[in-house]
Amino acid sequence: MNESSIKQCLPSHGPARRRNSVGVKVGNIVVGGGAPIVVQSMTNTDTADVRGTVEQVAALARAGSELVRITVNNAEAAAAVPVIREQLDRRGVNVPLVGDFHFNGHRLLAQHPACAEALAKLRINPGNVGKGSKRDEQFATMIEFACRLNKPVRIGVNWGSLDQELLARLMDENGRLAQPKDAAVVMREALVTSALDSARQAEALGLAHDRILLSCKVSGVQDLIAVYRDLATRCDYPLHLGLTEAGMGSKGIVASTAAMAVLLQEGIGDTIRVSLTPEPNGDRTREVIVAQEMLQTMGLRSFAPLVIACPGCGRTTSTVFQELANRIQGYLREQMPQWRGRYPGVEDMHVAVMGCVVNGPGESKQANIGISLPGSGENPVAPVFVDGVKTVTLKGDNIAEEFQRIVDQYVRDRYSPGSAAAQSAALAP
Repeated sequence: MNESSIKQCLPSHGPARRRNSVGVKVGNIVVGGGAPIVVQSMTNTDTADVRGTVEQVAALARAGSELVRITVNNAEAAAAVPVIREQLDRRGVNVPLVGDFHFNGHRLLAQHPACAEALAKLRINPGNVGKGSKRDEQFATMIEFACRLNKPVRIGVNWGSLDQELLARLMDENGRLAQPKDAAVVMREALVTSALDSARQAEALGLAHDRILLSCKVSGVQDLIAVYRDLATRCDYPLHLGLTEAGMGSKGIVASTAAMAVLLQEGIGDTIRVSLTPEPNGDRTREVIVAQEMLQTMGLRSFAPLVIACPGCGRTTSTVFQELANRIQGYLREQMPQWRGRYPGVEDMHVAVMGCVVNGPGESKQANIGISLPGSGENPVAPVFVDGVKTVTLKGDNIAEEFQRIVDQYVRDRYSPGSAAAQSAALAP
């Protein structure tokens, strides 16, 4: 293979240029228009449970969710929304709330106008607005509320609740073709058509072009990629990415990442949600962390310092470096709510926790700060590297505590706004 062929095989150095989309302001957040990709999440509390919902929204916001969606499914939930907003504001939690409406949203907004006022955005599912002649009337009612209050709307199509009349019409048209398309292709076309037709209808009713976002959610990886590639070529609305019903644990994480990473790499997507099914009594904030880590490992955004750690092998004293890597990673995330405002740029920091001499020193030198722990049969010492330079060797029973103190000191020295290191970094080209 010649040099030219080798270069063709090498990966590109970053994601493609972002697709051009209009910018939509949602509360204090801009989605699209070249703004950073927004991470969002959704509560799983009963919205009528004000205390429980406030606690979960606050936890999601602390974890880094920049928009939080809540279910508005009945009168009790609708009445609770302004109270939830008020209590969040009192706590200083200013994350925008998105109201998720299905089936009866037209009635709830009419009966509880304060609900719409308290929300930063409405989510409307065209497949669940109504059937037959009622569909257009009920959709119009919700759009009129959005227009009156200048609220943006996400028109969110989902293949689990696709407009069956539209799907039947497209299937009939396909059946009359000389060479009918595969049913899955028609289903994907129905999703995109539903979203675009509904957006056009919303604009005809008076909703501004820059107050509309779109999503077309499916639960299959290849289907999601195909749908969004198509949608991205046919409109300039901001696109919300998410694999619906992604699943639980590693399956949900892998499927969501496999689908969204392809699209993000192609410049498609303005806001994302990782729809994980929580483990029983699991932490809802997990979906926020996964979304952040997806964007950060792709080089699209930075949220918290990244910990690099080796997987372990027969050379490593596994429990030692595993425990330290876990401890440091948890510690860094815990500190971010305070560090974010105090130490600008700390979210870009890389910390290496390595388990033996094979790759340990090299990886530690590449990180901002790293430690190479002794592996099996190695001297019981752990060299620490700061910005590529070995600064100290730790030993004994308190290596974890000492390394954590070194990390703390590095953050203060490197990222304090008045520090020489921070000033030097600001002047760097």
